[in-house]
Amino acid sequence: MSGLAEAPSPALEQHTPMMQQYLAIKAGYPSTLVFYRMGDFYELFFADAEKAARLLDITLTRRGNSAGQPVVMAGVPFHSVEGYLARLIKLGESVAICEQVGDVGASKGPVERKVVRVVTPGTLTDSELLGDKAEAVLLAVHQGSRHRCGLAWLSVTQGALQLAECAGDELEAWVARIAPSELLASTDVTAAFGQRLRALRFATSVSLTERPAFQFDSGLGLRKLLEQLNAATLAAWGADELVHAHAAAAALLAYAEHTQGRALTHVQGLQVQRDDELIDLPITTRRNLELVQTLRGEEAPTLFSLLDTCMTGMGSRLLKCWLLEPRRDRTQAVERLDSIEHLREGAWQRLRAELKGTSDVERITARTALRQVRPRELVGLRFSLDKARQLAAAIAPATPLLARLAQDLAPPPGCAELLAAALLEEPAALVRDGGVIAAGHDADLDELRAIQTNADGFLVDLEQRERARTGIANLKVQFNRVHGFYIEITQGQLDKVPDDYRRRQTLKNAERFITPELKAFEDKALSAQERALAREKFLYEQLLDALQPHVPTLSRLARALASLDALCALAERSLTLHWSRPQFAREPGIEIVQGRHPVVEARLAETSGGAFIANDTRLGPRQRMQVITGPNMGGKSTYMRQVALVCLLAAMGSYVPAAACRLGPMDAIHTRIGAADDLANAQSTFMLEMTEAAQILHAATGHSLVLMDEIGRGTSTFDGLALASGIAAHLHDKTQAYTLFATHYFELTEFPARHHGAVNVHVSATESGADIVFLHEIQPGPASRSYGIQVARLAGMPAAVVHHARHALASLEQQQELAREQVDLFAPPPEVVDAGPSPVEASLAALDPDTMTPREALDALYALKKKLS
Repeated sequence: MSGLAEAPSPALEQHTPMMQQYLAIKAGYPSTLVFYRMGDFYELFFADAEKAARLLDITLTRRGNSAGQPVVMAGVPFHSVEGYLARLIKLGESVAICEQVGDVGASKGPVERKVVRVVTPGTLTDSELLGDKAEAVLLAVHQGSRHRCGLAWLSVTQGALQLAECAGDELEAWVARIAPSELLASTDVTAAFGQRLRALRFATSVSLTERPAFQFDSGLGLRKLLEQLNAATLAAWGADELVHAHAAAAALLAYAEHTQGRALTHVQGLQVQRDDELIDLPITTRRNLELVQTLRGEEAPTLFSLLDTCMTGMGSRLLKCWLLEPRRDRTQAVERLDSIEHLREGAWQRLRAELKGTSDVERITARTALRQVRPRELVGLRFSLDKARQLAAAIAPATPLLARLAQDLAPPPGCAELLAAALLEEPAALVRDGGVIAAGHDADLDELRAIQTNADGFLVDLEQRERARTGIANLKVQFNRVHGFYIEITQGQLDKVPDDYRRRQTLKNAERFITPELKAFEDKALSAQERALAREKFLYEQLLDALQPHVPTLSRLARALASLDALCALAERSLTLHWSRPQFAREPGIEIVQGRHPVVEARLAETSGGAFIANDTRLGPRQRMQVITGPNMGGKSTYMRQVALVCLLAAMGSYVPAAACRLGPMDAIHTRIGAADDLANAQSTFMLEMTEAAQILHAATGHSLVLMDEIGRGTSTFDGLALASGIAAHLHDKTQAYTLFATHYFELTEFPARHHGAVNVHVSATESGADIVFLHEIQPGPASRSYGIQVARLAGMPAAVVHHARHALASLEQQQELAREQVDLFAPPPEVVDAGPSPVEASLAALDPDTMTPREALDALYALKKKLS
């Protein structure tokens, strides 16, 4: 960790003035890289320089001395700083940006500098550092009492503040659900809790930042929340009693304000998340279903990449949120489905055409509130407000949701006009470059610009007027960098010089003069550029001041644009991919007619043009489990995943890849699919499999969907079969979840005979000579065989190996038929009979050590030993 302790050891006053300034600034950011602005570069010094040189592969130099020691430094050009920042943020580092805020030469010593903002993984707002579809989330965790944790998290660009409390053993699941970019924790947590946080950091690649313990104060958090929301109580949000979450919020808001350098005025809303509100999608489910990342960690092909045809980045981000946070209550999903149904009638095409080219109003609004917005972003905002007005007029309020969106799309009165009047249509990228404020907006700025652009014309005009006034035909008005502007008159014409001329310089054959008019022009001209730039900065700050009252309305407008974009994308997908509207039911059950795996179907269409084989699924009170058998590559895993994806799409409020779908209440989707080691946590394939299976058995309920694929494969046949039968029985008898249970243990096909809520199904395949043909159809009844050897042959196994395996299989099957013992796998285990305490235990229980003398205790010990022997 870089810090002041790693800088040179001499006292501060022994350093040069510039190093004194740097070290004083660095002391406020001991664990953060400080980018110290010097001219056209951001410089890093001492330990920061060494660290940056290693991480960024930039040159490390030593220049000059301070306090008798060489100054170690490294630098990056200011005009390309975003690329270096992006690399550091990706590595989990934070950077304090230290700018020159004083005027050069205004005072003795180094120009005044200060940190204007701190860039951290969880507080990013720059589009250059944050992908259009990515969201930076900052999460604070407070270790409360009685095994409770307080959570507070925030997306700075969305301005969305959320609170929750959870049991200590649920923390990992909540962190996986929130997916933060940066996690804040107190320096005063217990050793065990700190170890858990470090494990989370390693498992999720989240950046872990420690903050002082005093910042995690519930009373302070409550006050800060009330101030942020401008409220007298949190009762309206149901957050009054969440004291542990209040403590987390105190640290969260303090840190966010610290990094942004100002209050978060655009954060004006609060949500409280509770366990029973969202459908639980554990990290294993998100991974196994490949919702936003493939199993290899790629962003496509995934369900989200298939869904996301949004025209704006904010629409994509909101669509991802809908996908990963479906609600158990169906009200929101029905509203979305009603709106999609209306948009499908034709409005979606016109609306998407208007949405195309719309700027990211959500991020621009946040950056406006934080006073970090760039001129071109504000120009984009102006044109987006015009588009929003047109979109609002184009939306037919056919559903309650569309009516609300049309209302929220109304731009703030006067905002677009203000931007149009204040800014050039094509301004410079940065305010410091000038060329941002529109002509006619400010008379003083127009005059300063006119001085710069009309200087030559003024000098020519002055020269002509002075020649006419003095009668000196060879009079010249000129300029040089040393003496400025002057009027030059030769020696022979000096008797014609007017009284208001003042001598400026004497030459061999001429004299140079200045007049009050020329002096006034000189003062203006020489400082016009600098003054114009300062004036533009001042006017730009005034513009930001004027925009602040519009921030709440702009935030609502941005959310409406994102929602409309996401709805239009879902409407387009439903038509292009031939999806249908799902129905919801109060009674439990899952009914899917001709369901398809959306991603696999799309890939087939792209690559081979083949048709996906659709299948039906029916699960309900009388049939809660399907025992699925069939060959590898036959489609068992695809079928299981497609059922889960259809249910998830319906729950989020999307049309689904099926001819029809009827979905009952659902609280979670749990999956145990695939085999992989977790070597970093010292878990073998089988250990990981059992751990995930145990988590499912503890968490699943009668309203959960459970996918179990090939459980028990990582150990011996008898162990695996015994565990698989026990897990199946527990899911059927105790949990009573909707379960798809795929297995290669043919013994488990006897399970439905003893369990009325289970049924055998299999994926069909047929042999053609030595070959196997996969039909990918789900048919009733168990599979007749596994076809493992045929699959091995398709994989390219040498013919000799395949031939040997066929003979070995025949021998094994013959021996099993001859020696098989009938074992009832599904009989309940015998009850353990309590025989009561043993004689030794009874004698030991009768002793009272507090009333015994040493001699009596020794005799009792001998008596116990005698009974034991």
